[in-house]
Amino acid sequence: MSVRLKLTLSYAGFLMVAGALLLAAVWLFLLRYVPERALIDPATTDLHGVFPVRSNLLRAFAPAAATALAFLLVFGLLGGWILAGRMLAPLTRITDATRLATNGSLAHRIRLPGRKDEFRELADAFDTMLARLEAHVAEQRRFAANASHELRTPLAISKTLLDVARTDPHHDTGEVIERLHAVNTRAIDLTEALLLLGRADQRSFTREPVDLSLLAEEATETLLPLAEKHGVTIETHGDLTPALGSPALLLQLTVNLVHNAIVHNLPEQGTVRVTAGVRAGSVVLTVENTGEKLSPQLVSTFTEPFQRGTERIHTDHAGVGLGLAIVKTITQAHDGTLTLSPRPAGGIRVAVELPAVSREC
Repeated sequence: MSVRLKLTLSYAGFLMVAGALLLAAVWLFLLRYVPERALIDPATTDLHGVFPVRSNLLRAFAPAAATALAFLLVFGLLGGWILAGRMLAPLTRITDATRLATNGSLAHRIRLPGRKDEFRELADAFDTMLARLEAHVAEQRRFAANASHELRTPLAISKTLLDVARTDPHHDTGEVIERLHAVNTRAIDLTEALLLLGRADQRSFTREPVDLSLLAEEATETLLPLAEKHGVTIETHGDLTPALGSPALLLQLTVNLVHNAIVHNLPEQGTVRVTAGVRAGSVVLTVENTGEKLSPQLVSTFTEPFQRGTERIHTDHAGVGLGLAIVKTITQAHDGTLTLSPRPAGGIRVAVELPAVSREC
């Protein structure tokens, strides 16, 4: 049976039971004041003798009670069917929206009107879920398209180099091998970045205590040769910043931030400042760098995969275009927040805020 039919039968059954109890109460009340037999005075009526009063009352009451119960049954079934339909109407709208979402239509919203009750809360929660799911699917599609393009580029270059080497036997094979090595290295880096991004997005890692200040020192020491090559000075400041997460992923996050701060800096005499500190209930890793002046609108696009602002990445030192996208994913996987803001003098300030843990952990 459908839920509507079950509610109808339940409503009608309850109404019948209540009516039967009410009629039984009336009958018991009448029995208290009606004697079993009555003596008729011949002086006041043409009848005389003793008559059974209760039996006569029962014969008069039973048909009326049966009629009342029949009316309650019909009224309960009709009223229960209408009320059940009205009560289940929001659920029907939610079910229709679920079917549309199952068929791939994520743009539909329930937008249930009326007062805020349990059904309204369920519908609003479902609308919120659909909005997030739609945004996530759109982001995944855009990411898949960009990833396909980025992966196709080195493969196309490799094919071109091999075609040139095959059609021109006198071509310098050393140069071809060197260029193939560089292209394949970039393709491998891109593949590893994609795998890292997927691992962080699925949160398939073990959480353990980690000190962000130590990770900042390790990242700056690793990238110091790159900073010297670009003429960039790195300044590191930090206190004990205990967090809970994956040391490998958080180290990758720090390395990406410092790497981006180095390569996207002033042509000469640039500066990178790495700071780790503690706030109320959280730890913050901040990476600032000098550079050209940027607008807030441009900075907001930096966490998009394969993007450097509004331009695609093609420079030799720009990596694979997933640096800040990986930072954003790792931060979200650790229940943190990522904030990017342009510096008034030029450059950018990136702050990663993660939940703090007690030192005993």
